[in-house]
Amino acid sequence: MTTRSVSGPRSRPRARWTLRAVGGFALAAVALTACSSGDSDGADDSSTKSSSGSSSKKLSGTVTVFAAASLKESFTSLGKTFEKEHPGTKVSFNFGGSDALAASITSGAPADVFAAASPKTMKTVTDAKDSKGAPATFVRNQLEIATLPGNPKKIATLKDLTRSGLKVALCAKEVPCGAAAQKVLDGAGLKLTPVSYEQDVKGALTKVQLKEVDASVVYKTDVKAAGGKVTGVEFPESKKAINDYPIALLKNAPNAEAATAFIDLVKSAQGQKVLGQAGFLKP
Repeated sequence: MTTRSVSGPRSRPRARWTLRAVGGFALAAVALTACSSGDSDGADDSSTKSSSGSSSKKLSGTVTVFAAASLKESFTSLGKTFEKEHPGTKVSFNFGGSDALAASITSGAPADVFAAASPKTMKTVTDAKDSKGAPATFVRNQLEIATLPGNPKKIATLKDLTRSGLKVALCAKEVPCGAAAQKVLDGAGLKLTPVSYEQDVKGALTKVQLKEVDASVVYKTDVKAAGGKVTGVEFPESKKAINDYPIALLKNAPNAEAATAFIDLVKSAQGQKVLGQAGFLKP
């Protein structure tokens, strides 16, 4: 009894002191945590601002784009969009056969971006180590037969192109559209001697528009771009020769920063929408 009576009163002040001390330490810890959290938030804000600042950095100068002829309409549209979004910039295009463009790039022609109509022609550039980073496939394209308006020769199949007396133009075999056409012809066991081989797909399409030939094997996108100037004829064999389109930043790009932004636009949802409306397939 005595022991309890004595120890009870003496232990109470000590207990109260201990509680006050623990409480003080807890408050200090909370304060330190708050400060630490505040500093962290500040760092995040700074990082965000820095990232935002760099992404919104003003671009200027000319972006030179070497692109497959079949990209002419859609890329021209995207070029105007880019210039509008980045005042002070200009997008300059060189459209043509992918093989010829690749040869120009490896020969030292100054350019920022290369968009090819096949991985094979892009490989010419990457093998020469003239690209910076790995190329990215951004769209695909499929062949179609372009005929005179209304299809007066009643061309309905790929085999019809081999009919006697029919004048047909093809892209040169070195050009992606020509290589794809030859692939489907070989796959179908068909032999076709065209009246002319054109250096790019637009050249093959123009032959029909000028009524110099009855038909040409081009891309769906070219038939669509021509509107009523030609009539398109689909053929199932074309599914066996769909071309992937890769795009790459070039190693010695004079305006790499703006070029990268243009490539980003092409691959963005906005760019893909424009390309899709032109008839290109998703990558």
